[in-house]
Amino acid sequence: MNYNDAKGYDFDSGNTNTDPAVLREGCKVTSIENHSVSFWAKTGRIDVLLKDGTPQSFFIKVLSKEIGRSMTEGEFHSMSAIHGVVPEFVPKPIACGTYENIPDTHFFVCEFREMTEDMPDPDEFASRLSAMHQKSASPTGKFGFHITTYAGNLPQYVAWEDSWEKFFTKSMRQALDLEIAVKENSDELEALSQALFEKVIPRLLRPLESGGRTETFTNPWRPLISAPEEDFEGRLELYRLQEI
Repeated sequence: MNYNDAKGYDFDSGNTNTDPAVLREGCKVTSIENHSVSFWAKTGRIDVLLKDGTPQSFFIKVLSKEIGRSMTEGEFHSMSAIHGVVPEFVPKPIACGTYENIPDTHFFVCEFREMTEDMPDPDEFASRLSAMHQKSASPTGKFGFHITTYAGNLPQYVAWEDSWEKFFTKSMRQALDLEIAVKENSDELEALSQALFEKVIPRLLRPLESGGRTETFTNPWRPLISAPEEDFEGRLELYRLQEI
């Protein structure tokens, strides 16, 4: 866990103390407790009374060191981008920052939402995901993001690229390099990666390029199939590699 434990700000029943940087002035904390489990952070729920007496709950994630700062900033900015386009798709992000009283400890705060173990309605989920892609617009007209985001504790490739094929290739290359750094390379992996980068990705993604714009398809419920239709299933399998 990338978190320096901090006495006085523990997430447990009965504690109502939190760092001054976390909440806006006028919020009265009524309870703080652990919530859910994370391999990379300390996570909790903060219940407060706002200045006007309205009760509200927040979800907080706390991490330490430089990677913790980068992870909290990446989550705040990426969730803000999604919320700005499809606000009903994600909790409203509130803030990210650094504790005032504990060195090198960083936080991310958003509205608290109760989670269930049920699968989302396929039609509703697909509709919102589709709306996010259709309504969003790149500020540069390219593929990428202005700040590093993370999959767990692993940084994702976010540099601006004018081609979806280039962006996806570099994203997969970075993910593969991280994997090799931990598990080392092998002849089999070398052969598979060579085929992936030299044949599979160009074959499946290059035909999609049109005026520098394309789309990523990651959910199995959408009825429309992008051309070329004969490569549709192949593109699905290619995109799923990023989830492994």
